[in-house]
Amino acid sequence: MEPDASLFFQCHEHLLMGKGTPGEKYPELYYDELDKSIQEARAFVKAGGDGLVEAQPVGCCRMTEELVRISEETGLRIVASTGFHKMAFYPRGHWIFEEKEEALAEIFIHELVEGMYTDGACGRPECSISARAGQIKTAMEISELDGQYRKVFAAAAAASKETGAPIMLHVENGHHPMKYFEFLEQQGVRPEKMIFCHLDRACADMQIHKELAKAGVYLEYDTIAREKYHSDQRELEIFGEMIGAGYEDRLLFSLDTTRKRLSAYGGSIGLTYILDIFLDKMERQGIPQEVIRKISGSNPARALAWS
Repeated sequence: MEPDASLFFQCHEHLLMGKGTPGEKYPELYYDELDKSIQEARAFVKAGGDGLVEAQPVGCCRMTEELVRISEETGLRIVASTGFHKMAFYPRGHWIFEEKEEALAEIFIHELVEGMYTDGACGRPECSISARAGQIKTAMEISELDGQYRKVFAAAAAASKETGAPIMLHVENGHHPMKYFEFLEQQGVRPEKMIFCHLDRACADMQIHKELAKAGVYLEYDTIAREKYHSDQRELEIFGEMIGAGYEDRLLFSLDTTRKRLSAYGGSIGLTYILDIFLDKMERQGIPQEVIRKISGSNPARALAWS
């Protein structure tokens, strides 16, 4: 399910999530009603959406077969994720803690090359289907890459080097994006294979955004219609500053949806918000249509392309 340069892509979404530790901690991270998720996907396609990245990884409430069903029934192109989420989202004794770096890399590579696993919520994943993952998700809740996190990030880097698949990096407030960049680069991952998420709300220092973009990293901004972090106007200013600095080719966008934000589940906006509202705001801000088409089409095509 590789994206085409002419299509409209949102590069970090969550269509549905199964029961597990994330939902126990945050109720908005548990929503598994297939009919509602299909309804959401259909609305997105009808509004002009062609595809999205599903950012939930293997063994962490990803509903693999349901994602295939959604794609088949709606025509939505879905780029699914292997990899891992932050360790706080796994129960004690989960295989993500027990497996060694090499074994974890093998799991990620299998999902990218042979097919995604349908199990793995507790025990090591064994059952897989032919549909393959398209990227490697990584995340952490602490700021230092040591111990368990050094192991899982090294496994992700090994899988990226072996397959050419991109790595998505979930970044939070207080983290050190340049340290993650330097670690992955030292592991042999090329900058253009890195997609940094959430910097628009997690990193106020715009110089870091520019340094990463200059190096060739993709920046996926998704603090859109999220007033608890900042306004859409501030989001537009971030886009404008990066575009003005010459980095329009390194930018992606999305909504990072949860149950609270999906309209089919009674949420506040729905997957169509960018298409229905934010694109118009971008144009009124003075962002040219050809630049918007890069952010929604040709940039995702390059960022997610691999063989």
